[in-house]
Amino acid sequence: MKQKNILKLTAATFAIIGAGTILFNSAAEMALAANDGKVEKVPTTYQVWNSPEKVLPQSVEKAEEEEKGGEKEETKNEETGKVNYTVSMDSLNTGTPTDTDLTMEEAAEVGAQYLHKVFGLDLEGAYVYMSYTSGTETFPRPFWSGDVLFQKEQTPESTRWTYMIDAVTGELFNISHGRQLEVSVSLGYDAALEKDYGIYAELAKKKVEECELISSPVDRVEYNCQGYSGNDPTIAVNVIGENGEIVNMDFSRYDQTFLGLITDTSRRITESALDSAVGEAVAMEVE
Repeated sequence: MKQKNILKLTAATFAIIGAGTILFNSAAEMALAANDGKVEKVPTTYQVWNSPEKVLPQSVEKAEEEEKGGEKEETKNEETGKVNYTVSMDSLNTGTPTDTDLTMEEAAEVGAQYLHKVFGLDLEGAYVYMSYTSGTETFPRPFWSGDVLFQKEQTPESTRWTYMIDAVTGELFNISHGRQLEVSVSLGYDAALEKDYGIYAELAKKKVEECELISSPVDRVEYNCQGYSGNDPTIAVNVIGENGEIVNMDFSRYDQTFLGLITDTSRRITESALDSAVGEAVAMEVE
């Protein structure tokens, strides 16, 4: 009976990993972590992933005015150009940042620069909804997450950009772009792509090098999996650096559009948390 339960747990763990990678929806990942009721605070060290110097805590100017009506219009720095966008706390947010965390406005600025760097996105006129989580059992690091739209109302079908960053350092954990296709396409598995994914490997390698997503030359690109986000079929590949860093990249199988990435730091944090959870469960079964 114990062995059967352990196998069930292992299968469930792999299912979680697979679903997270296949769907590659950082908004879903943020919701999963935010809704996890078990909060675990652990000692940790921070390594900033190419964070623009101008947006680190020691160099970000503190907000001088109180928020009005829960929203604040921000004018951004020269890194992204002068950009006006509205920042507010997401209505579903339940977390409260500490004195050592970035403020909501600072975190939004960090996210704006990442969106500019990775997607070339100009946030002029955008609505940015922020959420704070102090860390959970599945992701034991405090983080800010942002949901960026160019319409005030948030709906599942809205075109959006999302990101998740370290609440203290501003290090990027993941960033993505979600959209609704105006055409109907197959979301099914394409067996041929598993062996012939060269076009996506080249696109991923180019993106990693252009945005300096890893700190060493690219060693290789490996096929990961296929899935879909909404009505957009996707494919994920792993870009592996000579130093062992892995960045998971997601593209649309419909038109090869880049849809997002998960950083090496995020991958390691998640894998470590899952390993710990499985280890604890196994230990309990043995007892």
